[in-house]
Amino acid sequence: MSLLDLQRRMATDVRRPLTPDFDMQTVAEDGQSVAVLVSAYIKPNTALTSFERFAIYNRQYWVRIIDAVSEDYPALSAIVGPDRFDALIRAYLIENPSTSFSLRNLGKDLPTWLSRHPQFTGRRRDLAVDAARVEWACVEAFDGASLLPLTECGALLLSPATVLALQPHLQLLHLRYPVDDLVIAVHRETPDAEVASNAATMRKRPARARLPAMRRSDIWLAVHRHDDSVYHSRLTAAEFRLLSALREGHTVDSAIRTAFAGSRFSPEKEAATIQEIFAHASQLSWIVAPEKSA
Repeated sequence: MSLLDLQRRMATDVRRPLTPDFDMQTVAEDGQSVAVLVSAYIKPNTALTSFERFAIYNRQYWVRIIDAVSEDYPALSAIVGPDRFDALIRAYLIENPSTSFSLRNLGKDLPTWLSRHPQFTGRRRDLAVDAARVEWACVEAFDGASLLPLTECGALLLSPATVLALQPHLQLLHLRYPVDDLVIAVHRETPDAEVASNAATMRKRPARARLPAMRRSDIWLAVHRHDDSVYHSRLTAAEFRLLSALREGHTVDSAIRTAFAGSRFSPEKEAATIQEIFAHASQLSWIVAPEKSA
């Protein structure tokens, strides 16, 4: 067996999903005995067989990746409960194995995946998905790039045909529930030790938090970073549409028309609102230098 073959064999074995009881599987996907496979490169010792020695690595791999994803989603855990949370994290990771050198990226597809697997959320599906979207937006906002904002001098050069850019760390979300306050509260009150999956760490489960009743309501949210801290800012529908259009590459004129399509605002009210939106975005340094100008 070459070194490359050995590395591939061990990677396959160490990443093989555990049993529901968090033990290493005894049979590989192709029907071979896992004990025979690992004995080819792991020696037994006086205390443990090759299988038992390798099981330590297999469990620790899954402990680490389950913890890595779980730590990003404490509000989702509070909503669905510890049993469902453990099950959904493990199911998600089996379908979405690590493909990056960084554990940071492991949970990026969980909100989309969760929307397609309602068995893990029950009647709270939309609420759970919204919370997961906000929690991942916090991750993106925390370590997303920050570019130099548009200066006052640069703003004087803008025209209706200008294409602006937004800060990469700025995340724009249209939610079905007002989960932003819930996410903030859970993140503030959940110690790191209570965030990780119980299945991964085998710790005693924390008591499930009593969550406030929530009514479905359209919420437009900006999640952004300022001075190395992440903030949530609620937006108006027009503000959300205008900023989203700018992010999609619309010109200033096109973004404004998109934001106010169907609006019953008077010309004076619309002009004042546009000014407020750009003033607010500029104050928070959300707008960066134009990508191109006419």
